[in-house]
Amino acid sequence: MSDDASDISNAKAASTKTFLTALTFNAIVFGVEIAAFTILRPYFKAIYAPRTYVPALSKRIKELPRNIILWPLAVFNADPKDIINANGLDAYFFVRFLRLMVKIFLPIWILSWAILLPVTSVNTRRGENTQLDLFVFGNVGLGDTNRYAAHIILVWIFTVWVLYNIKREMAAFIIKRQQYLINPFHSKSVQANTILITGVPAKYLTYDALMKLFNELPGGVKRIFINRDLKELPDIYDRQLAACNKLEGAETKLLSIASKLHLKGGSAEEAGLAVPQAQRPTHKLGFLGLFGEKVDSIEWARKEIQETTALLMEGRRKLADRSDDTYPAINSAFITFNKQISAHLGAQILMHHEPYRMTGRYIEIEPEDVIWSNLGMNPYEMKLRVLASYAATAGLILGWAFPVAFVGLVSNVYSLCKTASWLAWICTIPKVVLGIIAGILPPVALAILMMLLPIILRLFARFEGIPQRSGLELSLMSRFFIFQVLHGFLIVTLSSGIIASLQDLINSPTSIPGILAENLPNASTFFLTYIILQGLSGTAGGFLQIVRLIIYYVKLVLLASTPRSVWGIKYVPPSVAWGTTFPGITLLSTISFGYMIISPIINGFACATFFLFYLMYKYLFLWVYQQPNDTGGLFYPKALQHIFVGMYVQQVCLAALFFLVRDESGKAAAIPQGALTIVLIVVTIIFNMMINNSYGPLLHSLPLSLVDKMKEAVGEDDDEPYRAETIRSETKLRQSPDGSEEMELSERSEKRSSTELLEGGSKKKDKDFFFVEPMAERYQKKMEWGFQHPAASRPQRPVWMPLGTGPIAALSKSEASDCYQSGVDVSLAEAEMNEKGKVDVSGPPPDLVRDE
Repeated sequence: MSDDASDISNAKAASTKTFLTALTFNAIVFGVEIAAFTILRPYFKAIYAPRTYVPALSKRIKELPRNIILWPLAVFNADPKDIINANGLDAYFFVRFLRLMVKIFLPIWILSWAILLPVTSVNTRRGENTQLDLFVFGNVGLGDTNRYAAHIILVWIFTVWVLYNIKREMAAFIIKRQQYLINPFHSKSVQANTILITGVPAKYLTYDALMKLFNELPGGVKRIFINRDLKELPDIYDRQLAACNKLEGAETKLLSIASKLHLKGGSAEEAGLAVPQAQRPTHKLGFLGLFGEKVDSIEWARKEIQETTALLMEGRRKLADRSDDTYPAINSAFITFNKQISAHLGAQILMHHEPYRMTGRYIEIEPEDVIWSNLGMNPYEMKLRVLASYAATAGLILGWAFPVAFVGLVSNVYSLCKTASWLAWICTIPKVVLGIIAGILPPVALAILMMLLPIILRLFARFEGIPQRSGLELSLMSRFFIFQVLHGFLIVTLSSGIIASLQDLINSPTSIPGILAENLPNASTFFLTYIILQGLSGTAGGFLQIVRLIIYYVKLVLLASTPRSVWGIKYVPPSVAWGTTFPGITLLSTISFGYMIISPIINGFACATFFLFYLMYKYLFLWVYQQPNDTGGLFYPKALQHIFVGMYVQQVCLAALFFLVRDESGKAAAIPQGALTIVLIVVTIIFNMMINNSYGPLLHSLPLSLVDKMKEAVGEDDDEPYRAETIRSETKLRQSPDGSEEMELSERSEKRSSTELLEGGSKKKDKDFFFVEPMAERYQKKMEWGFQHPAASRPQRPVWMPLGTGPIAALSKSEASDCYQSGVDVSLAEAEMNEKGKVDVSGPPPDLVRDE
């Protein structure tokens, strides 16, 4: 054997070594992390099962068994539909997408391994290939080109199977989404009955004009909120929030100092313990608190809250005066209807006779999801911003190619050290180390690169003028997926395949097509290791969450200084960002579909990876995560479109490879297979267009044919989305039998009239020097705020202070009284400080509105 042939054989053997190294390493990591998770899970409920005690009773889930065998079975047997109640349709359809991938790849795995593996590896007369390279498209011998019949038959069968499942899933999605939207729990919400209109001409920017325009729809208009240019008010509101945070921290620190002084034997009387002036909390007013005038933090914050409250009240007085034009209307408005169907009709009708007027219409929108700064853009400005945003995205794609291509080179370090003499020293590195460098570092480096992108891409989407945070995530999902396909798949594939055949390309430039056809499939080793990394280390890490476990206790020690911070650390479950989470999974599907026929060994690993992800995310969305907003599953149709991308990549690459196949005499030997693949591409495109045309109009709005169903769901006499008389729930924390803290929900047995709800709860009695507003009152106020900017509607957030123990309790009440006398709303409810100055909470913040 020649030296060149020997080098190629060694490189391919090393490629298999890379795969085996990655498989072994990640299997060990998987076993260790799953074992650690099984051991730690019962003892750290705040990390591994917060949904068993934090949410309202109706949204909780039973604890998992501690048994090492039973808990995986419990996760597997858990009903995915329970995720809808726990976290909404977005989470449910994300888990359903993973289940769909398992369903698709299971028969593909069995058939491809049973047929394609022997077809490409048994007696193929291509003796230079060994180990993993026996199972790729290019291993079919020059005299065995008739074997490619198996590839073309299977790619047709597999494609039909995939398209069939996409059709079923789109139909199921539409039905499930419509059922969710007309469910009485949702259909009565403000989110279901409100639309946002942008690009409103000045002629219609009055209450009367908009009422006249929209009141013709069934049931009429309930409320109208015209957005205004609030100028300085948002900054003032932010100042107030910052001052509230500063005051909470300073008051808690003061009480902590007093507690420690008392422990050291300081004098304490029944009226409280005075803290020396020199030890009171202070801060500087300059940059980052490092420079500028030094002030008493408590006195400064009280004065700042008092001043900002007065400024906000004055601004709101001007807003209420229709004759005052200090804060002019901007070209957008929220319209809340009395009937859900009216909101959907309003979002679909043609509203204006001029271009770009009132064309921005958004349904299923809620106040917490609004990006207030993006509501006043001119329609033409938005169009230009969209063009600029995508131009910047394209530029970023080009610039990002260089570091990603380098990752592809590292993944083929064995071939690189053979073809570039100045890198020959790399081949002298011990094989185990080299295997780690080539098999583990590139996927990790690629993952790190991809983590840096979302921040920039979200800024691009926000720059466009998208008015919803969920809209940012939907836009980010598309952009991030494009990035990942181009840089995480195509560029790595091309750079890896070209480097693998670099020496042959140099020696025989005219043989480029054949060499690429033979060597590009060999680049699949990198993606095998990538899928293994995700499927084993990725899922085990998702279960264990070791970083979050560590950070949780670090935060409790270093950052849990105020009741609000303690609540946030201990009782606010984590969530995921759909704009980055979904594309990470759909990239795996694109890679798997891309190599489904070219390197069929990937199918088994893909099926196993998706199954592990399915178990992991089902567990997380049932027992751990709490998603703040929900689009009703709108990420799912985008994910199904991403499947088409994977199919197109596979079919285009396969067609090219078929046309490049040569027999022993150098003639094209797979023209029929290539032609049939082109036909398959056309069939897939037509099917894709049919899916989009048939289901596209049903994705966002409800059709008129569902009016009867809406009436059945809501009730003929129940057109009012919200009633003044509301029975709400109060939340407390209690000690469970095993010593852990759990949320306890006690139902209020009281009903109040509209007047009581609006006035009674907000009146402070002189003897009550701290402000505690019952849940029902806070819920009603949330309804009254409606779609108004927080600076124009929200009251001062109550300053949440802990109630000290012993003589420190008197100091707590004294400080709360002083705050109240200074015009600051303050609460000592549900928060305590022990004798050592440590804070803990027994309920939610006084301003938290729980409307579940």
